[in-house]
Amino acid sequence: QVQLVESGGGLVQAGDSLRLSCAASGRTVSSYLLGWFRQAPGKEREFVAAVRSNGFTHYTDSVKGRFAISRDNAKNTTYLQMNSLKPEDTAVYYCFADTRYWSTISFNPRAYEYWGQGTQVTVSS
Repeated sequence: QVQLVESGGGLVQAGDSLRLSCAASGRTVSSYLLGWFRQAPGKEREFVAAVRSNGFTHYTDSVKGRFAISRDNAKNTTYLQMNSLKPEDTAVYYCFADTRYWSTISFNPRAYEYWGQGTQVTVSS
């Protein structure tokens, strides 16, 4: 089993930056697909970004150019650097991990194996 713990959320103003971290324990996740979803109040959980074991990244269109996902295999951790934050980025952010190879990244949160408990990001206007 893999346990994922997110940190780094908070309350910021529009235009500010935050860096989220997701630390994995229980297994080494260097070969795993790692990523982030978010869920705003009253909305479904939506894909944000993912990073493959080879470092290749994927983003949803609304965060391209503003967010950057990365991983540090030595620390068993993935990060989400969020810049130029907007009020519409307000959500609970969840990290995920998956052992399988995905030829195409799924935007369905039920597809992935392991999840963190989430961290709240609130962006005020």
